[in-house]
Parts: sequence; C-alpha cells; structure tokens
Amino acid sequence: MTGTFSISDAVELAVVERSGFTESRHAGSAVVLSPEGELLRALGDVATPVFPRSAMKPFQAVAVMASGVTLRGEDAAIATASHSGTAAHVALVRGLLARDALPESALGCPPAAPLDQTARDELVRSGGARERVYMTCSGKHAAMLLACSANGWPLDGYLDPAHPLQKRILDVLERLTGERPAATAPDGCGAPVHAVSLTGLARGIQKITTAAHSSPFALFREAAALTEGVRENAWAVAGPGQPDTVAIERLGVFAKFGAEGVMVMTAPDGTTTALKVLDGSSRASTIIGLRLLANAGAIDDAAVDRVATELDLWIMGGERRVGEVRASF
Repeated sequence: MTGTFSISDAVELAVVERSGFTESRHAGSAVVLSPEGELLRALGDVATPVFPRSAMKPFQAVAVMASGVTLRGEDAAIATASHSGTAAHVALVRGLLARDALPESALGCPPAAPLDQTARDELVRSGGARERVYMTCSGKHAAMLLACSANGWPLDGYLDPAHPLQKRILDVLERLTGERPAATAPDGCGAPVHAVSLTGLARGIQKITTAAHSSPFALFREAAALTEGVRENAWAVAGPGQPDTVAIERLGVFAKFGAEGVMVMTAPDGTTTALKVLDGSSRASTIIGLRLLANAGAIDDAAVDRVATELDLWIMGGERRVGEVRASF
C-alpha cells in the first residue's frame, strides 16, 4: 500500500531559526480555497490522499448530530474536540454519557492521563489512575455512543468500519469531500480514519464551516450548529493555551488540528485551508495555517503576529528566547 506524498512533492512551509541560523525546515503541502470554494493557492501536492487524523472529527461529529443526537454549544464542541483532559472537559464527556446512562467502560478509546499539566498533576496527587474519559478523543467517542443508542445500533463494535455508525460517518465524509477514501485505518483512539486529498479535506471542512442554520438539509443545519459551538466554546475544543483554542478565541477562525502535522482552518469569511507537514510535526501547523489565511487576505496579518506570541513557537537558549518557528512563505 502506498503512503502519503513524497518529499519530492513537498515544499518548505516553515523553518526553525536559532539566533538567525536556520536549524530545521518543515516541508509539506497546503491548499487554500476561496469563500466560493475556488482554488486560491496550492503548495506542493494537494491531490495525494493523507490521513486527516483528528481533523476528521468535524465530519464524525456532524454525522453523529445528523443521526438524531442533538448537540449544541459546549456539547457540540467536545464532540469534535482533541481536549486536554481538564476537569471541565471531563465533566462535558460524562454529561454526554449520562444522557443515556452509558457507562464509561463503553468508551472505545484507550485509557489515558490528562494532557493538561495541572489536571495531570492533580490526578497523580490524588492517586488516580489513567481512565478512558481523560483520553483526548473521549468526547468524540461519547457522542458516537449516543448515536448508537439513539438509533438502536449495538454499542459493541461501534469502531468497526462495518458498523452502521461508521458507515454513516463514511457516507458523510464522501458526500462533503466529494471523494472516496483511498485507504482506511484505525486512528490513535481506535476509530476508523479515512485518507482523502488535502483539496477534498479543505472542500469538506469548508462545507461544514460555512453551512447555514437555515439550510433545507438537516446535515448542513447540524454543521452550522457544530461550527457555532466550536467558535463560541473554543476552550472545549482543545484547552487552555492549546493552539486550536488560542486561534479560535483570538481570530474567530474554525481550527482543528490533526496528528502527524495536519491542520484545517476556516476564516470568518469562509476562506479555508488544509495542510500537512510531511515530517509529522505539529509544532508549525497552526502558524502555517494562520499565515496562509492572512496571505489570502482573510484575516489580519498583524493580528496573526500578536497571536503567534501565544503559540509556544519560541526557541530557547537557556532561559532566553533566541529564535522561533515561523512560516517560510
């Protein structure tokens, strides 16, 4: 089976500078779509399929919501989140499960400790153990279980690609991206992830993030509700100081990172980007996405400069800042 695009198909997207010396370079590919869905910019190979990883969560959440599960506000945000496991995140996940008296043991994601350092420290001090509810994808899994409960689908095996829920998600993904996935594999949380092109991924995310509450189609009404929930509850999508949360709160974009260097973003005017850093590093993906939107005129470049100071892009020399990670285009 072939993998993602090769280095020969990629372009430099970001550099790491230490005291004016370029120490490392991040190559990859990116696509930018206009608010009308037209191709504005293509950097590298934007046609070869990639796994979106957690950037597929908006499709999964919309599929759940269109399957009879009402999710609004914080509940919609946690369903598409890669959360950091704070007490507030865990409360939302447990709240979803409590709707249908679903046990935490039904969650198919692996046990984990919180990613948030404060929450992790509290867990250690209390003598607590890793639990499925702390796992960064537990909100998505709780929402999936609710969809199974609402439709009479079995809870057991809900992560199997042949399960009715996963077939529904695949149908939504194909409908919104306009592509049939080139490959399917288990994601890190155990749920199926499907390979589509960056162009298809951007197209699908744009349809979700520009959908109208007044649409005659339930799928798009739910997409509008999801987008509103994310933009109004940025804290739930990731967590304090996390790049997605910072970008959403400060700039009003819809931002969703995916592991292995994937990022999708939509500006308030509908301009959308999807990108993948080839080496799998996510440290530059947020600033790359923001610069792409700024270069397209969709968000203010000076505002991106201000937000960049909150994205942990500094290169340290002892206790001094001696460089930064920055987009190179």
